[in-house]
Amino acid sequence: MAKSTKIYYSIGEVAETFQVNTSLIRFWEKEFDILKPKKNKKGNRLFTERDMRYLHIIYNLVKVKGYTLQGAREVLKNDFEVVEEKIVYLETFNRIKNFLISLDKELEQKLLNQKQRHVSR
Repeated sequence: MAKSTKIYYSIGEVAETFQVNTSLIRFWEKEFDILKPKKNKKGNRLFTERDMRYLHIIYNLVKVKGYTLQGAREVLKNDFEVVEEKIVYLETFNRIKNFLISLDKELEQKLLNQKQRHVSR
């Protein structure tokens, strides 16, 4: 999950970020007390960065690690700080990894361009 300057995310954007259906996001909202998206006048959910972090934690526990909903609720209740810290590390690692991958591609392209210029001389 990349850092963004965005204040609110629609439920569609949230679902797309985690590659799940919007119905699952609504279900998790009912199942996990920590999820409290704001709602606009139309009743549309507006998720904050904090909500996104919580969803990342829930997604990681349920979808990646295979916890039951009850098991995930217990982890959030008993070890929230530890889990949140691990998620922050994971997000940081993924940002660094993506940066390095893009840097590698850019350097590879520059090297290829230099070789093509050298050959055409």
